[in-house]
Amino acid sequence: MDTLDKDKAIELLNRILELELAGVVRYTHYSLMVFGYNRIPIVSWMQAQAEESLAHAREAGELITHLGGHPSLGIGPLLETHKHDIGDILRESLEHERETLKVYRELLAQVAGRSILLEEYARRMIASEELHQGEVDKMLRKPGDIKTYGDGHE
Repeated sequence: MDTLDKDKAIELLNRILELELAGVVRYTHYSLMVFGYNRIPIVSWMQAQAEESLAHAREAGELITHLGGHPSLGIGPLLETHKHDIGDILRESLEHERETLKVYRELLAQVAGRSILLEEYARRMIASEELHQGEVDKMLRKPGDIKTYGDGHE
């Protein structure tokens, strides 16, 4: 088994921590900006996403300290588009989730064959993010539309 580059792993985990904390802020903001007939279920879903992002941030932070690192106090990018249509919010959310997934994949590539703990963590988080993206994708489709949102609907 190759040696784990702890500094690089900590750097990637800190990026994940910051992105997940940005997710907490984003989903909390989004939940406040939903209006209309379908508000209650959408707000509940977004609040649950904020809580999940916080749990992911905490887990990344715990791994950082496990490796002897210092968790970042930073928060990832928080672009405010001032678009509050549900479709716009979901597209913005999907883009943020794609960025977060990239960093989880970077972490997996960095730790594969070097740390079972971090490899399993990265795989589990990638699976979770892919499922989440699939849910957002389904929400962006028109009723009865089988094709994924990414298949020419963007």
